[in-house]
Amino acid sequence: MSTSILFDAPGPRARVRNGLLTAIGVALVAGALYGIWAGFDAKGQWEGKIWQPFLQWSTWENYIVPGLIGTLRAAAVASVLALAFGAIFGLARLSDHAWIRIPAGVVVEVFRAIPLLLLIFFIFYLAPTLMGGGDYSFMAVVLGLTLYNGSVLAEVVKAGVNAVPKGQSEAAYAVGMRKNQVMRLVLLPQGVTAMMPAIVSQLVVLLKDTALGYIIAYVDLLNTGFKILPAVFFGSLIPAAIVIGIIYVLLNMALSYLATWLERRSRRSRKTAAGPIVPPGAGSIALAAGMGGAVTGVALSDTGE
Repeated sequence: MSTSILFDAPGPRARVRNGLLTAIGVALVAGALYGIWAGFDAKGQWEGKIWQPFLQWSTWENYIVPGLIGTLRAAAVASVLALAFGAIFGLARLSDHAWIRIPAGVVVEVFRAIPLLLLIFFIFYLAPTLMGGGDYSFMAVVLGLTLYNGSVLAEVVKAGVNAVPKGQSEAAYAVGMRKNQVMRLVLLPQGVTAMMPAIVSQLVVLLKDTALGYIIAYVDLLNTGFKILPAVFFGSLIPAAIVIGIIYVLLNMALSYLATWLERRSRRSRKTAAGPIVPPGAGSIALAAGMGGAVTGVALSDTGE
């Protein structure tokens, strides 16, 4: 019988009890699913006529695909800008200079504290006052997502860099690296691996938060699929919500898979047989550390000892 180091193997009575609890849990979940199905069936939500629009390519071409493109466009631009914002302000919060560290901390804390919806509203209604008339829905969504999620990512970057053991930076300083070299060549490459799960989680949140553009009439997946479609095809509100929800789930799963693949690739790329990188001006130190007694022997022979 297999055992576990985390808990004792269950005995006969425990196995019976666990099996009974599992059966009860499955029965409860099945009952809840049946209740949902029966409620929809009583309202006629499973009738073929209200699902028919989603079997036609014209529905996808005219409504769902344009909304999906709008969601992906806003998410892609906001993700790039939020990562850049997070990296810049996260590293600024680690600065030794108070005139850099304190303002960066104020910016991060302010935008983390403001609700994202309020931030989008503020940008959307302020932009026409500053730049004149026009459609600023895309800019409001992207800028709001950038400021809010970038502030969260700044804290992630700060925590990831601080999570690297201090011995790594001390060793880099010992061979003559400057602070920017230590940060760029030693701390960030190691911190990225520790930061990756949190970064992916925040990017998934960013992707879902693009749905807030629905409030300011930005043409995204939620707007076209949950507002326009039910108005065109009467009675298709629940089917539209189910289809749009499935699309969001698939998008988030694809993003998580991509991040996992990138993390594995980055781990493999750091496994190299090449020798250590010698920073400028530290050649003699690195050579002495790598050659050891051979260098000492050469020095002794040169002195005639």
